[in-house]
Amino acid sequence: MGLAQMISARAADRRLVQTGYPPRTLLATRLAALGGVTVVVAAVNYGVLWLTISPGAPVLTFVFLVLAGLVYAFLGALVGALLPRLFEGSLVVVFLAMMDAFLSGDSPLAADVPEFVEYFPLYHPKELLQEAMFQGTYTTGDLGFVAGYLLVLLVLVTAVFGVTMRTSGGWSA
Repeated sequence: MGLAQMISARAADRRLVQTGYPPRTLLATRLAALGGVTVVVAAVNYGVLWLTISPGAPVLTFVFLVLAGLVYAFLGALVGALLPRLFEGSLVVVFLAMMDAFLSGDSPLAADVPEFVEYFPLYHPKELLQEAMFQGTYTTGDLGFVAGYLLVLLVLVTAVFGVTMRTSGGWSA
């Protein structure tokens, strides 16, 4: 959704900014909508997990599903802010997701998990989710990494969106 939201609304965003709509408010609204949709999708996924596997820490499991969703929502928003067309952007996001899943050991074709995989977007959220589901606990280092990843993505999305709006004549520092 982050990808489609940023790409499909680019022309409308520029018109809104040119007519005086504050770009920061526009971006905040987009990110809030992403957050809301992420919570709904996490709730549906949590329901499926709860029906099939009894989570060791139910609240943590839901929170970590939301965090994983936010990482990919912000990643999609960043790709959408950088690339002009939906097709190319969706290919990039799908490529990142597939490489993340393949290299992190989710694929039966992946033999060993290389050390650099811990820097992939869903590695630490997956670790947090598995620990909450099966052990009922979590590792603080994984949570710190996810929070840092979200912060970096938020800063990058804000910067790229700002540059995009500045080139349209509507962003003021």
